Amino acid sequence: MSTASPAYIEIIDFIAAGTTSEAVAQFRPSPEAQQRVAELVEREKEQALSSEEQAELDDFMELEHILRMAKAKARRILASGH
Repeated sequence: MSTASPAYIEIIDFIAAGTTSEAVAQFRPSPEAQQRVAELVEREKEQALSSEEQAELDDFMELEHILRMAKAKARRILASGH
């Protein structure tokens, strides 16, 4: 990835600031990042995305998968009381 997308930067900032299981479980991308992804998904349905846009969408989908796994782990940690 040549330049980090805003969604990537949000997650990097979140991790770099330090976090807790509670914060991970509650983390949500900003409304702006959510809107950008929604736009890319909608445009992808209607027409081909540029290579940069496709890379941005692919990166977000990978991040979303990682976040889902982290949230599941955080919820298990919280449920176990650790």
